Amino acid sequence: MIVVFGSINIDLVTPVERLPGPGETVLGPGYALHPGGKGANQALAARRAGADVVLVGATGRDRFSDAALALLTAEGVDLDHVAQVDEPTGAAFIATDREGANQIIVAAGANAVVRPDALRQLELAAEDILLLQREVPEEACLEAALAMKRAGGRVILNLAPAEAPSAALLDQLDMLIVNEHEAVVLAQALGWPERDPDAIARRLDGERRIATIATLGAAGVVAWIGGTRHRLAAPEVAVIDTVAAGDSFTGAFAAALAAGKGVPDALRDGLAAGSLACTRRGAQPSIPHAAEIAALAARLADESGR
Repeated sequence: MIVVFGSINIDLVTPVERLPGPGETVLGPGYALHPGGKGANQALAARRAGADVVLVGATGRDRFSDAALALLTAEGVDLDHVAQVDEPTGAAFIATDREGANQIIVAAGANAVVRPDALRQLELAAEDILLLQREVPEEACLEAALAMKRAGGRVILNLAPAEAPSAALLDQLDMLIVNEHEAVVLAQALGWPERDPDAIARRLDGERRIATIATLGAAGVVAWIGGTRHRLAAPEVAVIDTVAAGDSFTGAFAAALAAGKGVPDALRDGLAAGSLACTRRGAQPSIPHAAEIAALAARLADESGR
């Protein structure tokens, strides 16, 4: 089982010719509403990749709540531990340009008051995986991590949005997933001079005993796990929108680990899922299903000669 403790949002997305600079207004032709939030996205990604998934989070008592949970409900994510609170459902305001780059502002709403109390009601086991992100309070993430570690399970943190976690939370991690920017933010917080994600991942793995995966966009992914370096190139895809690419990677990677796959195959599944998500608009609507992940991962394995 994969337990995701994290944010649930509604996303308001508009395409623009170029992203605005400070103080600048740009016009878009329209907008769309999509369910999102990094916790919800990763829960859906893991579920679509084939895992049994429980989402622990919170929404408001408003009309956005049902919309935010619609795809999760349809795909069979366990939502019994999603609380309704008096704060509004979280929202993200997203602009995407014609190259697929994006700018995102997140209003936390209900996510700011979510608690991981539901983890005490779950029958956690050593084979379970907890997925964390940075859109819910730090102290709540630490409480969730401690609950999973007491059960003997694994804890994975996706360091997004980029902000250095506390030393206490770092100490509970089995694995860390970062992009290039997030890797540098963490290195700076730790007082390290490294700015290359590969070098940062290697040092985290070696010195902190945290297996670390750095996603590198079109350059693929590099990981240091138990002293072994893994490097995979990304497939060439027509990038439309990079929103939820990282969440798709994280969810599919965790699902592969939960299914008993080895690290190289799990990385390949994650890379395939993240790449496919870039070819579609929106957050959750872009997240791929197991069959298409498997097809692209098989192609990547053939191209690399395994």
